[in-house]
Amino acid sequence: MKIIFSSCTEDELWRFVATHLQKKGIDTILVGGAVVSIYSDGAYRSGDLDFVLNTFLRDGLDEAMEDIGFVKKGTRHFIHPECKHLFVEFPGGPPLGIGEDYTIIPEEIESEGVKIKILSPTDCVKDRLANYIHFKSRECFDQAVMVARKHPINYESVKKWCEGEHSPSTFEALVEKLKS
Repeated sequence: MKIIFSSCTEDELWRFVATHLQKKGIDTILVGGAVVSIYSDGAYRSGDLDFVLNTFLRDGLDEAMEDIGFVKKGTRHFIHPECKHLFVEFPGGPPLGIGEDYTIIPEEIESEGVKIKILSPTDCVKDRLANYIHFKSRECFDQAVMVARKHPINYESVKKWCEGEHSPSTFEALVEKLKS
């Protein structure tokens, strides 16, 4: 897979990095704002890609990232000298969770003969709402709306999740915003 680092999108960089890591035996799931960027067809730009590792071991991660030109900065960030507009981060995991929900099943996408993983549109909405609920980020609420307007969402699942986060009013606000 070829990539032009100086102008790549979040989607292109995700596919490139995740495919490379999966081929090295490192299973990841894309989460956070880059997922919004992908599901909004670039209407939102995140600036970074957050990958959750599907293992507690980080064995081989630094070397695998170096193989494709990334340099480690700090404990969890990687930058590519030709990719000034995006960086890669490994914030933690496993387990993958959204708020109090640790039963997340990511979407799997075929890329160069391997399966790479990303939050589903429904879980992306929950992830953005989690930031709204717990950190009062209005921008994240707006991102949830953006994804919900472009993709089929399991609203019953989002409603139950909001109730589990002790914030049923967040679901009501989401539905109201989607009506307007």
